[in-house]
Amino acid sequence: MHHSRLCAFVIDCKTDDLDAATTFWSQALGRAAQPPDPQSPTYRALSAQPQEPLLLLQQVDHPGRIHLDIETDNQDAEVLRLEALGARRVAFVKRWWVMEAPSGQRFCVVNPQRGPLDATNANVWP
Repeated sequence: MHHSRLCAFVIDCKTDDLDAATTFWSQALGRAAQPPDPQSPTYRALSAQPQEPLLLLQQVDHPGRIHLDIETDNQDAEVLRLEALGARRVAFVKRWWVMEAPSGQRFCVVNPQRGPLDATNANVWP
């Protein structure tokens, strides 16, 4: 048995100035920008309530888009579950899987980002 839930909306930004993109999205969405994490220089986070998905900006080389992340306590099981639904693996990057839905949208399967997952706050899968 494993758990999963919607984790984050990630705004992919093809830009040389991630700070300017962060300022724009912070003001556009009315969410405070969190201080940059020196260990993740190509990411920025915007504030969110504990029960809301994370809001992240990611500096990328491909055209800008928005994708979602699914967090899980068992990546292998979740990837297999999603493949059974028709998704396909695109690439393993650092610590997560980039997947593609049957309809073409890319999304990521990541380790828990917002604390432990259990039956009270996530989907439970056999």
